[in-house]
Amino acid sequence: MRRLELIEKDLIHAIIGSFFDVYNTLGFGFLERLYVSALEKELVARRHRVAREVCVRVSYKGQVLGIQRLDMVVDERVVVEVKASAELHRAATRQLYNYLRATNLEVGLLLHFGHQPAFHRVLYRHPKSDPERSTVSGASV
Repeated sequence: MRRLELIEKDLIHAIIGSFFDVYNTLGFGFLERLYVSALEKELVARRHRVAREVCVRVSYKGQVLGIQRLDMVVDERVVVEVKASAELHRAATRQLYNYLRATNLEVGLLLHFGHQPAFHRVLYRHPKSDPERSTVSGASV
């Protein structure tokens, strides 16, 4: 039986390691934006490129509906969504899935800075020909 390789395995490993370093240092209870800032600092210290508040256009039949803001894109390859609530809302993984659908990226991480740290890996395989997808490189605000 052939094993499937994980998409962006090494990068995902680095992001999750950074997540746990931040969680172990700060613990639970801070605002989401503080965790995002700390995570950015940790990833940059590990020599990753981090784009914050990345704007992505969402289109419907060729017409732009609006803009979504992604918490973070790491190395222009992985979308990172951060939540800092006591309980993780069931719709959080769906939100990240839709972010991936609106971009040219296929893998995302949902990082939950809750009472117990948790992460969820989300994948989306894009159809081969989808000209309406937005690219995210260099699109940060």
